Amino acid sequence: MRHLLSAADLDAAEVGEILDLAEEMALVQSRPVKKLPALRGRTVVNLFFEDSTRTRSSFELAGKWLSADVINISAKGSSVSKGESLRDTVLTVASMGVDAMVVRHMASGAPLQTARWFAELGLGVHVVNAGDGTHEHPTQALLDAFTLRRHFRAQDPDRPDALAGRRIAVVGDITHSRVARSNVELLTTLGAQVVLVAPPTLLPSGVGTWPVEVRHDLDAVLGEVDAVMMLRVQRERMSGGYFPTPREYTVGYGLTRARLGLLRPGAPICHPGPMNRGLEISGDAADSAGSLILDQVAAGVAVRMSVLYQLLGGQDDADGTTGALR
Repeated sequence: MRHLLSAADLDAAEVGEILDLAEEMALVQSRPVKKLPALRGRTVVNLFFEDSTRTRSSFELAGKWLSADVINISAKGSSVSKGESLRDTVLTVASMGVDAMVVRHMASGAPLQTARWFAELGLGVHVVNAGDGTHEHPTQALLDAFTLRRHFRAQDPDRPDALAGRRIAVVGDITHSRVARSNVELLTTLGAQVVLVAPPTLLPSGVGTWPVEVRHDLDAVLGEVDAVMMLRVQRERMSGGYFPTPREYTVGYGLTRARLGLLRPGAPICHPGPMNRGLEISGDAADSAGSLILDQVAAGVAVRMSVLYQLLGGQDDADGTTGALR
């Protein structure tokens, strides 16, 4: 794997390898000393042009727990605030001899363009897309799949393909959601059936060509699906009236206390965060026994450790093991 720019870059076997290694990496989180020598001597730069808590922190922990040297650069504290272009910024950082660059940017396609610039100049820097505009967020989809796979395997240990055939509802602001786009790609790759639930105003153009089912009645869907993923209403990206009022959105598409009773028994609740409590999800739902939201956060570190190791780690040992946990 040279870069991770899109969930579409991965086939089912590659996803399985990443998630299986993430299971091993997750063991590190329970150790007294959370450190592996796997990426000693490697340098990872987290280059974030947008604010972030979960993604940036988990990539930082992932790199440090693998013994890589991790440098965090944000737009507010860099030459970007002085007018430096994206091209000049990424090439300047890459020229310092770094091994991988984790890029979050408000423009769709920025990580892909970064990888192209590196290729043109012969720079061997690996690029990871940490979220680009309204395009994709592949490591979020990987950690969502990891979390759901763990949940369903615990329910049915004898079922090897934990996500195959599962119906997963993705609810809310689909138009502005890079998480939704990556999850559609990844979950369908793993054999799940994705149901998008949103008002027509929050469905992107061309959604009819996606490999999904589209519904508008949340109450009718909740009892039919194996899991529900609520999306943040991204009001900072909205320039017009996508819905009349926040209250009306909650009535139509919020996972309220009353709607918890419509879920199938044992159906988990996910949310990529940060949450707008009281808008797309109630506190009762976010903190319920069926919520996997904190599990998703924990999974983010293990999955991003796996991704960084896949990009930067050594070759398999002669005995067929990665040696990552030695």
